[in-house]
Amino acid sequence: MISHIFSKRILLFLILILSLSATLGSLYFSEIRYFIPCKLCWYQRIAMYPIVIISLMGVLFRKHPREAAISLLPLAVIGIAISSFHVILQYNLFNIDPSSCGDSLCVINYVNYLGFITIPIMSWSVFFLIIILSLSAVIKNRKVRFSPN
Repeated sequence: MISHIFSKRILLFLILILSLSATLGSLYFSEIRYFIPCKLCWYQRIAMYPIVIISLMGVLFRKHPREAAISLLPLAVIGIAISSFHVILQYNLFNIDPSSCGDSLCVINYVNYLGFITIPIMSWSVFFLIIILSLSAVIKNRKVRFSPN
């Protein structure tokens, strides 16, 4: 597993790079390319931006990287849930009314790489990787004890 290859600090550093890239990418799309973020995009940003700060603190302060990884997990799980719903709306997978997110902009594909990579797919991917890396940091060097009973 990933946790055997990298130390907790390196895993947090990878999370920092991913979350900082996602944060800067979201700001690039909205502030430079002038794409209007929908409500679901804002909720995903609300989940992503604190991950940058928490992972930075976990990398800088050497005492408790495992606790930083644990505190990242709820934000990443919330973010992946929101981005999953956003992907469902954007691709109209379950015939959900797009106005259920409060804004018809949820279904607009500002970006479409390779025919399927959209902003919600990118967001989902980053949250997924953060969850995997966080779980790897949490279970790193954890001793599993088996009782005979």
